[in-house]
Amino acid sequence: MSKINLEILAYDDSPLGPLCLRRRELLSKPGTFVTEVTLNHEFLMSSLYTDSESELARIAIEMSVGEHLKVLVGGLGLGYTAYQALRSPRVAKVEVVDLLPQVIQWLKDGLVPLSQELNAEPRLDVQQGDVYARLAGTPDRLFDAILIDVDHSPDERLGEENASFYSVDGLRAAKEHLAPNGLLAVWSYAESSPFADALRQVFDHVRVEPVTYDNQLIDERLTDWLFFAKR
Repeated sequence: MSKINLEILAYDDSPLGPLCLRRRELLSKPGTFVTEVTLNHEFLMSSLYTDSESELARIAIEMSVGEHLKVLVGGLGLGYTAYQALRSPRVAKVEVVDLLPQVIQWLKDGLVPLSQELNAEPRLDVQQGDVYARLAGTPDRLFDAILIDVDHSPDERLGEENASFYSVDGLRAAKEHLAPNGLLAVWSYAESSPFADALRQVFDHVRVEPVTYDNQLIDERLTDWLFFAKR
């Protein structure tokens, strides 16, 4: 670790802008190290607060029916959503799709906190691709749960081409990728009533779950929002 408590683990250009993986020691908590991702010079995610990412998978698996579940995760990030899904013995397979090959390489190179656990997991399959394009197309297999953690929110997206997924037509297309009784789960940093309304037009049961936590870095209590829709 450098004298300024910051180490750049990886830095590369991406279709969405400069992508950086960094690790730093918290000045407010000496001895506490966090891994962070910035995209286009804006903060994207951190290993310090991962409650809502984990809850996305935990609640989705809890709401799912049966054994030998097949799960699709859109967005690898630092791996916390996939890891939480794999903690369930009811899950037979987790397939992760991430748009950025650099993010996938971080995992392979052991640069993210959960690399060792995820790289040793035989039920995990990580692929490069556009999960939104996949869900808009004809399904080649069905999933018991589809977990989406890509954009900041339905209204604040990393790319405008993602907007169609959050529409009624986009959700109807995504629904076709779910097995009977399958579940769609979407992470957001903000509440979105229009998205919740669109989900209710397509799915039989919709649940919106806030996850609140204390962000000690900015001394503020924050809430992320999880959307669950069951076929």
